[in-house]
Amino acid sequence: MLPSLLLLPLLLLLSVLFLFLCRRRPKDDLKQPPGPWAWPIIGNLHLLGTLPHRSLQSLAKSYGPVLSVRLGQVPAVVISSPEAAEPFLKTHDIVFASRPKTQASEILSYGSKGMAFSEYGPYWRNMRKLCTLQLFSASKVDMFGPLRREELGQLVKSIKESAAAREAVDLTEKVELLVEDTMYKMIFGCNRDSRFDLKGLIHETLELVGAFNIADFVSFLAPLDIQGFTRRLRKMSKELDEILETIIREHEDAQQGGQNKGHKDFVDILLSCMDAYDDPHDFVIDRTNIKAILLDMLGGSLDTSAAVVLWAFPELLRNPRVMKKLQHELENQVGTSKMVEEADLPRLSYLDMVIKETMRLYPVAPFLVPRECREDITINGYYIKKNTRIMVNAWSIGRDPKIWSHNVESFYPERFLDSNMDYRGHNFQFLPFGSGRRGCPGIQLGLTTVKLILAQLVHCFNWKLPEGMSPDKLDMTETFGLSMPRANHLLTIPSCRLPIN
Repeated sequence: MLPSLLLLPLLLLLSVLFLFLCRRRPKDDLKQPPGPWAWPIIGNLHLLGTLPHRSLQSLAKSYGPVLSVRLGQVPAVVISSPEAAEPFLKTHDIVFASRPKTQASEILSYGSKGMAFSEYGPYWRNMRKLCTLQLFSASKVDMFGPLRREELGQLVKSIKESAAAREAVDLTEKVELLVEDTMYKMIFGCNRDSRFDLKGLIHETLELVGAFNIADFVSFLAPLDIQGFTRRLRKMSKELDEILETIIREHEDAQQGGQNKGHKDFVDILLSCMDAYDDPHDFVIDRTNIKAILLDMLGGSLDTSAAVVLWAFPELLRNPRVMKKLQHELENQVGTSKMVEEADLPRLSYLDMVIKETMRLYPVAPFLVPRECREDITINGYYIKKNTRIMVNAWSIGRDPKIWSHNVESFYPERFLDSNMDYRGHNFQFLPFGSGRRGCPGIQLGLTTVKLILAQLVHCFNWKLPEGMSPDKLDMTETFGLSMPRANHLLTIPSCRLPIN
């Protein structure tokens, strides 16, 4: 009797095991990318720390440049070398051309209708075509040149006053305000509006979009809203929508009233596109699309351009040789009797190298905006499941001594001398704007803005740190988010180099 009682549970166990084995797909036996053991529920989230780009660089040293991690319930593959990145960003680019849906993009971007976070497909292709042709073409970038010159001229006059008083300048605040004022005028055609705190909302939005949201990785916890993110996102979404609706309505009223502002801003351009795409069988643009695009423009421009300038400046202060060489180029190519014009930028080759070196060491997005695998695929012997998140660690690639030699941590712009590396991600060891289909379409606008600001400030002024501060003691700590700004403000003392009127 006893053996029979023992046999029953054994048979049940064997039956369950048999059914499990029968249901396993052959693909389950394929080789997965190596990675650390994952805990139930949380996966490898506990390994990320406060600066995930650094933590995952360390893991890649142990497991290799194609690293498999589990972010809660989400499978992810982290790419940390150019050779590993090329199959994902070029050879099989279309397989990895989609974006994962996140709570932030769904709530803030009207169901991920913005260009940055929308899924790959006809809608995204039409959105990218629209933005590329209507907002980021060379002619559109040139059209806003006088506006950039005017805003930068006001900043130079403000700094000149501080130089005359021998006052320290909070360069972080100055540059961030310059970029904000310029982008508000380009996008909305006006200065920051005292009626609403759009600046504060946008910065809070960027903070939440870049923050770790447990609901994105452990789905069954989403209804509990443990971190309070859902409530904050919905509140911000409502406030942003009301502000954007007010701005759009005012633009419509101005157009109907025949008011002439002198130039079209982004809102004007997008409103005109609503009439251009009026075929019901064609791509239809409505107010929701416009608001999603506007939020993309704000989110993609405010922190990024300022961050590049504010990483370049402390490196120039820490490397006086580079600062002097850049000023020497500006004197030779521009002269000492006038300020830098946008037409001068193509001749400033050393400035270009300084910008590239800054973006190598301090990429605006330490991880390129994550992609999502659209189908099961095997790459270099590794099986990647559909819906796996793909994270390219641009920060780690930019600091790999195998690529950039033993002085990888040094700020040395000459490493780009006689180099064919461009900004468009054709060389996978340098990916400041991403690569392939999902590369950033606003490259020209971003580079023009960054180069002009840095060149003007270096050409017009000499800079030194406040008394008692040593350049080699400058705090270069970064903060992690959608972008990677410096953790602390940069205080500097300017003195005039040019006769500024």
